[in-house]
Amino acid sequence: MTAHRINVSSGSAFEAEVGYSRAVRVGPLVVVAGTTAPGDDVATQARGAFARLETALAEAGAALTDVVRTRIFVTDIASWREVGAVHREVFGTIRPVCTMVEVSALIVPDLHVEIEADAYVSDGGSSANRPSAPAR
Repeated sequence: MTAHRINVSSGSAFEAEVGYSRAVRVGPLVVVAGTTAPGDDVATQARGAFARLETALAEAGAALTDVVRTRIFVTDIASWREVGAVHREVFGTIRPVCTMVEVSALIVPDLHVEIEADAYVSDGGSSANRPSAPAR
């Protein structure tokens, strides 16, 4: 039996030009593509990216509480504390595994952070070990 596939689009011109989806869900697995947002500083960009990521998760039937892994790309590793603080603010006690690396550039010169996420949506079983997302 083949798992049902859901492709989620945010409507970004990059999605059509490059040929990708903002998020894809196959069975319980949801993978969200590198997500960015405009802003005057890296923390504002990170908050915007997480908001867009949360929207994509919801459209795929998932939530922040389902996220098990994040990958964060920054153009200046010296900003890791600011970006890390936003990650902590967004996820609270969910605490997915996280990797943050420096890259030389992102697709648009004014962008300084890009975030990916992987989520696993349980089959509705016990949520005893599933922390809740912080109030935002």
